[in-house]
Amino acid sequence: MAKTVFPLAKPLANRGKFSGPVAFSNGVMTVGGKLLFISGQLAFDEDMQLAGKGDMGAQTRQVLRNIRKVLDAAGGTPKDIVRVTVYVRDISRFREIHDARLEFFDAEHLPASTMVEISKFVHEDALIEIDAVAVIGA
Repeated sequence: MAKTVFPLAKPLANRGKFSGPVAFSNGVMTVGGKLLFISGQLAFDEDMQLAGKGDMGAQTRQVLRNIRKVLDAAGGTPKDIVRVTVYVRDISRFREIHDARLEFFDAEHLPASTMVEISKFVHEDALIEIDAVAVIGA
């Protein structure tokens, strides 16, 4: 697969909750490969229990582990993700979310991304849900 990543030209902010490194790019263009659409993932563990109650970082990491399981089953890696949509209960937790995402995504393969704050999830203790689109192989 041929992929071109269009990085951010400069940081979102010099200080405050939106400062620091982020785990997304302005855009991603691909040629070839198979599209994989990953449904929105909550922080459910192997026993279908919500992990990290009240902890945005822990829930984000569990969500990303769940995304990785789908990628593994499809023969992909986090580098293959070209787009994510992130739904959060509290957008002021932006830094915790991006710190976890920076552990997951390769700096040269950051996906395009949208983050929105919502009022509720299907599980009352969920803080974050992420869906993804990946392009796997050529």
